[in-house]
Amino acid sequence: MAKPGMDTDSPGNQAGYDADPTYNATGFSQLHDNGTGGSASLSNFKLWPFATCESFATCQTSLESRKVPRKLLADGSPDDIGSPGYFASNLSTDIRVELTSTRRTALHRYTFPAYSTEPRIVIDITNDAVTSSTEPTMEIDPTTGRVTGGARFQASFGPGRYNAYTCIDFKGEGYNFTSPAEYGVWIGDNPVQYSTNIIQVYTGFISETGGLLTFPPASNDSSLPTTILARVGVSFISPEQACANAEDEIPDFDFDGTVQQSRAAWNDILTRVQVDTTGVDNETVSLLYSSLYRTHIVPADYTDENPRWNSTEPYYDSFYCNWDTFRNLYPLMSLHDPVNFARIVRGMINIQQHEGWLPECRGSTDQQWIQGSSNADPILGEFWVKFSEYASTLNVSSTGLYNALLADAEDQPPNWDLQGRQATAWKQYNYIPQAIYQPGGADTKQVSRTLEYAFGDFAISQVSKLLNETADATKYVQRAGNFRNVWNPNITLPGYPEVTGMVQNRFVDGTFNYTDPRHCSVNDPTHATCYLNAANRDGFYESSPMVYSQFVPHDTAALIELQGGVQKFVNRLNIMFDQGYFDVTDEPSMQIPFMYHYANAPGLSTQQSRQIIAESFNTTVSGIPGNDDSGVMASYAFFYLAGMYPVPATRQYLLASPFFPQISFYNPIFNTTTTIKSNGFQGNPADGTGGNVFVKNVTIDGQPWQSNCYLDFDVFVKGSTVVLELTKDINVTCGAGADALPPSLSTGGFD
Repeated sequence: MAKPGMDTDSPGNQAGYDADPTYNATGFSQLHDNGTGGSASLSNFKLWPFATCESFATCQTSLESRKVPRKLLADGSPDDIGSPGYFASNLSTDIRVELTSTRRTALHRYTFPAYSTEPRIVIDITNDAVTSSTEPTMEIDPTTGRVTGGARFQASFGPGRYNAYTCIDFKGEGYNFTSPAEYGVWIGDNPVQYSTNIIQVYTGFISETGGLLTFPPASNDSSLPTTILARVGVSFISPEQACANAEDEIPDFDFDGTVQQSRAAWNDILTRVQVDTTGVDNETVSLLYSSLYRTHIVPADYTDENPRWNSTEPYYDSFYCNWDTFRNLYPLMSLHDPVNFARIVRGMINIQQHEGWLPECRGSTDQQWIQGSSNADPILGEFWVKFSEYASTLNVSSTGLYNALLADAEDQPPNWDLQGRQATAWKQYNYIPQAIYQPGGADTKQVSRTLEYAFGDFAISQVSKLLNETADATKYVQRAGNFRNVWNPNITLPGYPEVTGMVQNRFVDGTFNYTDPRHCSVNDPTHATCYLNAANRDGFYESSPMVYSQFVPHDTAALIELQGGVQKFVNRLNIMFDQGYFDVTDEPSMQIPFMYHYANAPGLSTQQSRQIIAESFNTTVSGIPGNDDSGVMASYAFFYLAGMYPVPATRQYLLASPFFPQISFYNPIFNTTTTIKSNGFQGNPADGTGGNVFVKNVTIDGQPWQSNCYLDFDVFVKGSTVVLELTKDINVTCGAGADALPPSLSTGGFD
């Protein structure tokens, strides 16, 4: 939950930090999300060090007045450094700042220059990322220097507001002091010496306020620096709980020990994936592991920090949003982190039990706006199809999980813009019609929601089968086919008459409306975006009909049929890449590079995915296309580098070749390691084109495997050795057998 980091005054500081040295540092706050859209989130309870002020009363405490540049390195970059569990920066005021954390507590280390005879630290109660605070409270204990407080803040991507609280204690490193030399409350740029309580200073709303403390220097020797430790507990319950969190998690202010503890926790996760780096450049290795790291930043473990109800179950937050993450992030957790995956699932189930529906886009303990469907359905389906036999070991209730899925599928919520589905219309019409005005949500995104509801029902059908709910399995398999009900075979792509058939809006009477297939793409003559907007009534969210006409992960064989056969399907994919319909920054496009597999042309998938890595991903500060969307771009890049792409809520991973001669996954619930070896590995072409990278044959534990195009999850359960034979021939196929092509629902797969 605690994610301390630097905040900057950049307009693009969605997660607080910006590496561009032209932007100033403004504070070091405790709560952050990772690469989200919407308004900038969290960034609560900033601390800020002053090396010197003329006097206590003249310290410029407001965010705008106090900010300063960072020191620069020889190459012009800021003097910042980060690694899992640690961040440091050198400010232009000669103060060194270091940060680390435990689950609900941050630990700051401020090393002041020797000339700082009155080192001071600002505590900023009110400045979150969007200056939204109301009802601030704060108290300073003049005896100990402890600062407690909190405020109410605006949620980032929804209508709600949340309360957050903090508790801050200070300690000298290498020396002791019993109390601060000075203390007081500040408003704007006006510190009031020896005041202890915000209420004593004002009673109305003012946007910026907090505390200011002066500390005794470490020594009278003016050649020695002073180091102050600040322990910052955070809570969504109360200041008292924030104090208890801090005292429990970092009782001894041991900064180096906390860094080591955090690093060990990260290593436990990251070392579950091992690669052979022979013939692989350091950039590729760093990209793989930094991507893996970012997939574990959110959802955030807020257990014991839920202000809405008491429960012994885990509580997770920062689902920002499931629409972003269901495709990649959770199938990656399935490979190496099922224990935390299970805890997230338990937390989702517990939310449904108290609120009626599974969470979709939760943040800061508030419901936020749904982007598409209730995409927790395929996340729970992903867990169950892979770990149903281990559910009791992982403390996941089959009854709770299934009831949560059925509630999403069958019960319409009061507001489907915040949770659940427009279930009544879905069940009545078997698609979401356009221009059907019902209380409870906006009449938007009808086509993309139809496709996502169908995939959600497919996920439920897979769970139903495993639970021997045969009637439900039949029902939800049928509903999984509802994507056909928004397919209009009479639509063509302007300029490409050979591209026929497209998903389109449909009215209640069954007639189709028309949305230009180019709509919301780079080729859209109207330059529409299809972002979240109640006025958006053209049926699609964040992408074009061309892209959404490919979104049927559970039945690509049916898409091939609808699009006129294999060659037309391949031609359409080629046009999507050649004309820019594929959007590397946006989630609905993510599976498209691997869809050549279903046309028995996996070499084209391999090359497209490698070209995407070469063109769009690297380890520079601009090395992620778009934002990270809660780690989804990270998991996307990771899978491409690992030579796979998941089909969520199934046991299939589409197969290409890894960027490494060998990659291994350790799964702690199975206590097994699965290794994928590439025979004939000759490195990775710099532009992603050509090379000895195409898979012509696959064996598993020495036995021929039925397909060159996918692996079944069984290989990761057993701990297998998968050997890929590579070739330079891009015209490789999936193989000769009936089961060589990846499964699709209409051809008997997943049945």
